[in-house]
Amino acid sequence: HQGISLTMEGSVNLQLSAKSVGVFEAFYNSVKPIQIINSTIEMVKPGKLPSGKTEIPFEFPLHVKGNKVLYETYHGVFVNIQYTLRCDMRRSLLAKDLTKTCEFIVHCLSQKGKLTPSPVDFTITPETLQNVKERASLPKFLIRGHLNSTNCIITQPLTGELVVENAEAAVKSIELQLVRVETCGCAEGYARDATEIQNIQIADGDVCRGLPIPIYMVFPRLFTCPTLETTNFKVEFEVNIVVLLHDDHLITENFPLKLCRM
Repeated sequence: HQGISLTMEGSVNLQLSAKSVGVFEAFYNSVKPIQIINSTIEMVKPGKLPSGKTEIPFEFPLHVKGNKVLYETYHGVFVNIQYTLRCDMRRSLLAKDLTKTCEFIVHCLSQKGKLTPSPVDFTITPETLQNVKERASLPKFLIRGHLNSTNCIITQPLTGELVVENAEAAVKSIELQLVRVETCGCAEGYARDATEIQNIQIADGDVCRGLPIPIYMVFPRLFTCPTLETTNFKVEFEVNIVVLLHDDHLITENFPLKLCRM
């Protein structure tokens, strides 16, 4: 072989959603991949490997380029933060070079200090809803509940409870929807896109009135990361409580979340 090398790369890839393409000319500069880390080491000089199994130990210090920040691994729709290791074995003229890539996961260090919980109580009635076309045609309902905290530790579940105090129409389903809000942009403007990460049904059918229904959601790895805000992009999270009534009225209450690693 002509040498074996190992390359470590980390980058942020930003993509524009279909609705934003063409709207901002200036975007095309700020949408280029942002390289966080890039280094190559030669593991083995050109030569011949002995028969049998050869193990070559290695280590890479995670030193970033210039004033860049080591962001946590995150797989989104319009923002992707990924770290990879690539091994290349160059070979002589007749044999094809060998290459293999694998991803490794980066977690940021825990933040010092204690997280202050921020409990939220909510009441949903026809009067509290926004974006309603015909309020008069809505059936009467009263839904109360609370989230134990909207400041969340990413390794711990989001918890709370919900009570349907009364509802004229039968309840069909109650769901918890976790949403990622990704913003890409620059001084000229921003493209903000909200997409669903996961949806958990917490109640099915016409639930008993006055019965506390637990709210419990674990944040999925890789698809969530601590809330992130930089000059070119933002990654934020929200949770929606969605109540579907039998006459197909959809009631949604939105709560912004702040995720951090402790």
